[in-house]
Amino acid sequence: MSIGNSPEDERPSIGRALQQARIHAGLTVEEVSSTTRVRIPIAHAIEQDDFSRCGGDVYARGHIRTLARAVGLNPEPLVAQYDAEHGGRPEPTPAAPLFEAERIRSDPRRPNWTAAMVAAIVAVIGFVGFTLFQEGDRNSGGPIAGGGTANAEKPAPAPTKAHTTKPPKADPSESAIAGLPKDKVTIKVIARDGQSWISAKDANGKLLQDGLLKQGESKTFTDKKRIDLVLGNAGAVQLYVNGKEVKQVGDKGSVERLSYTPGDPQAG
Repeated sequence: MSIGNSPEDERPSIGRALQQARIHAGLTVEEVSSTTRVRIPIAHAIEQDDFSRCGGDVYARGHIRTLARAVGLNPEPLVAQYDAEHGGRPEPTPAAPLFEAERIRSDPRRPNWTAAMVAAIVAVIGFVGFTLFQEGDRNSGGPIAGGGTANAEKPAPAPTKAHTTKPPKADPSESAIAGLPKDKVTIKVIARDGQSWISAKDANGKLLQDGLLKQGESKTFTDKKRIDLVLGNAGAVQLYVNGKEVKQVGDKGSVERLSYTPGDPQAG
């Protein structure tokens, strides 16, 4: 007595179903691979019901779905057939209770030292500011009893300098005479009223000065024996010989030649 095959026994394999659908759609393996990005060797292996190249059940299910859609098949029956033939799909591990437990459990709170330090610093700053404000209020002389105000101490006025009459300056000749050596001749030339060209030599003919003396400038020369002078614009010059002023050195614009020794002054 023969036993007839059930409809499930007559159902083609997954690979056979994909291959027949591809051929019926008029597609090559290369065209399906180009459309689905499933590599050609893997597509050939799946059509031969070899799923070892897929890299695991998850990838195998994904390739079956992709290839089935490409050739016009409903992928779900094929995926279910794959699960039935390969031990079924594992049940997902429920993660929600564990997540809830981890979320509910909280670590004991630790003291927030940063907040405590900030609060302490703010308190110190506030106390110092209040103290300074109180000190400034007292020093500024706030309202006192009776409606008056405290008179702030005013600084003592600066002492007024008494107007003193300066004693007249001593005659330059007198002050010069007191400090000059008696055994030398000392000449001082001042360009008082304008500039003057001067030349000065000592007793040995050594040139001590030869140049322009600008207004307000002065030169002093000393020698043991004699000083010879040449003064240009002599009227603009003020001349002191051994501390004594020589009057009427010359006229403005004139050139004077003078010579002095320790026993002078007298015009040479």
